Amino acid sequence: MLINCVAYQDGTKLSDIPVEQISDYLEKPDCFVWVALKDPSPEEMAQMQAEFHLHELAVEDALHGQQRSKVEEYGDSLFVVVPTAEMIDGTLHRGELDIFVGRNYVLSVRSNSRQSFLGVRARCEREPQQLRKGSAFVLYALMDAVVDSYFPVVEALESQLDRIEGNIFNVGEQRENIEQLYDLKREAAVLKHIVAPLMEATGRLYGGRVPPLCESTRDYFRDVGDHLYRINALTDAIRETITTAIQVNLSMVAIEDTEINKRLAAWAAIFAVATAFFGLWGMNFKYMPELDWKFGYPLAIAMVSSVCGYLYYRFRRSGWL
Repeated sequence: MLINCVAYQDGTKLSDIPVEQISDYLEKPDCFVWVALKDPSPEEMAQMQAEFHLHELAVEDALHGQQRSKVEEYGDSLFVVVPTAEMIDGTLHRGELDIFVGRNYVLSVRSNSRQSFLGVRARCEREPQQLRKGSAFVLYALMDAVVDSYFPVVEALESQLDRIEGNIFNVGEQRENIEQLYDLKREAAVLKHIVAPLMEATGRLYGGRVPPLCESTRDYFRDVGDHLYRINALTDAIRETITTAIQVNLSMVAIEDTEINKRLAAWAAIFAVATAFFGLWGMNFKYMPELDWKFGYPLAIAMVSSVCGYLYYRFRRSGWL
């Protein structure tokens, strides 16, 4: 679906143009075209390929989606894959932004993502002095918007982790906590797999041999790289905290099991004493003086009760009961 198709000249918006006129505006001096698509059909991508002369391999990657973060050069043009990350109903959702960049054009293709980039376009149009840098600045603005959208995801993961940590010491909630921690660990791993490759890809735009298109904006891409390093460090901290929380939760389960075993052992010891006494007096020997004694039965009950009561008192004081 076509979102925008706009022509710019010398950092100023000329007008919205129909797709069929893209090639005409590309021939004008100091002019570039910025097109935005969302979940395009193969027919729309074929039309864009014809207008911008896009490489067929890059177009194929954009149509298939779910690509690893990368920066690929095709002659004097670039193909950049930037994964998006959004929290939808408490679940991390991964999308993708594919960006085709040439000397006088930018084509952004958004797939499986609710994130809108209308604010990025408005920001660029408010800064004509920056927009004069051409397509490279638009590429930076789009990547910067995507990377900045990772911070709310990190904050959401941290909030979930804080909530689960608050329930770790609640008796009876250990199983639920373990399940939630593993779900959170999986989402943190997804974010890690998004950020780490993107750090490497972004590094190609400001370090070492920089593509000629990005030579004048390498400082801007370095700023994007700094943000990615921060997010990567926060993600690593979350994963380490989750691992620690899982270990603590498992320790709490073991402690609770030990407490239960101690109670069972204490009651077993008490009943074992009673069983020993009654087992002794339950034997059918002919000569057992206490069987014929008037106070034998009350004394036996009193003795068993006293010993069991003493054991209960000692177990109670030691914390076993």
